[in-house]
Amino acid sequence: MPPGITTLAADAPELSAANTGFMLICSALVMLMTPGLAFFYGGMVRVKSTLNMLMMSFISLGIVTILWVLYGFSMAFGSDIGSVVGWSGDYVGLSGIGLNELWDGTTIPVYVFAVFQLMFAIITPALISGALADRVKFTAWALFIVLWVTVVYFPVAHWVWGSGGWLFEMGVIDFAGGTAVHINAGAAALGVILVIGKRIGFKKDPMRPHSLPLVMLGAALLWFGWFGFNAGSWLGNDDGVGAVMFLNTQVATAAAVLGWLAYEKLRHGSFTTLGAASGAVAGLVAITPAGGSVSPLGAIAVGAIAGVVCAMAVGLKYKFGYDDSLDVVGVHLVGGIIGSILVGFFATGGVQSDAAGLFYGGGLDQLGKQVVGVVAVLAYSLVVSAVIALAIHKTIGMRVSEDEEISGVDQAEHAETAYDFSGTGRGTVSRTTAPDTTAAPKAKKVDA
Repeated sequence: MPPGITTLAADAPELSAANTGFMLICSALVMLMTPGLAFFYGGMVRVKSTLNMLMMSFISLGIVTILWVLYGFSMAFGSDIGSVVGWSGDYVGLSGIGLNELWDGTTIPVYVFAVFQLMFAIITPALISGALADRVKFTAWALFIVLWVTVVYFPVAHWVWGSGGWLFEMGVIDFAGGTAVHINAGAAALGVILVIGKRIGFKKDPMRPHSLPLVMLGAALLWFGWFGFNAGSWLGNDDGVGAVMFLNTQVATAAAVLGWLAYEKLRHGSFTTLGAASGAVAGLVAITPAGGSVSPLGAIAVGAIAGVVCAMAVGLKYKFGYDDSLDVVGVHLVGGIIGSILVGFFATGGVQSDAAGLFYGGGLDQLGKQVVGVVAVLAYSLVVSAVIALAIHKTIGMRVSEDEEISGVDQAEHAETAYDFSGTGRGTVSRTTAPDTTAAPKAKKVDA
């Protein structure tokens, strides 16, 4: 994110219709990512949990939007308090913001910046849900979102992007969310699953994706929306940095797909659609913090490394025994760490800032800052998320009952199923469907 630079009145920027329109489009693209994530996760679970996975993402759209308006934007981007959190009375309820008031150092209205950042806040807790598939109460999940964004996401967003935030002031580079979004969500996922435990049948029963076409659709929507997520994070198009980020997003994602598939072929002997979709997401995650600092060649390296390492990392859950249902830890936590750390190696010093990485003569300075950012966000999110999950687990209960988990969370929590398998052959005829006149007439029953 570009810094909120205070300018002199004579040099104050004017509202740019082009940048404002661009940012509204980017905001809509980022909003699309949450339904895309819902489809991606929904296809990866078994049939009996499909609707629950969709709802765990969709409910974030409702809850986080309201909290963001009430106090979230103020906590994340208000006036700094102790380099830890923000707060501004004018941002509470978004009621004290002028219609044409510009975000500091930009040519877009505060309202536009607020809605763009809102979409980041929405998708981050939704990412966590993939690790909890098949076994969490919907009410407990909704409460977790409320507590988690308040205690974890809003403060961490201030650390990383808010003027005065301690990681921001230190010079940690996170262009669009490697720490604040992906490491934050991945560490939280690990913290929660360590509290609630494994699914029934983990490492014993087959738990394969029920709809790979749905997974590919979700991955495609994520890839598409990610251009808004990444390129929009420069908040304008005046200097070409956003264009570099757009290109690097495509390049790194393509490299990660190839890297994941190459590893998969060598390790397991096949190129799978699930591997292609997962590789794409791994590349998108890794380039998110780094794309504004590296060249296109650097983006290839970031994507390829992320594709291979994340493909290796998803198997760690079987080795260490934590049940990360849909590989949130292996893809988002590991991918976010890779992208954030590689800034310290591949930053050219000629794109978003003059900070150069080790391979471009910058020494270890930027690498050290990146490591501090990674460790700080990972540790805080892991511990606090586990505490929140434990509190919920000990009060209202975090998990559904054993019988409900076996029979399916969809029916237990939502009284619905994703697919109707009750039909017998042709099924019932709807009011809008003409009767089948080609079938042979049934013989009439003759009474004796």
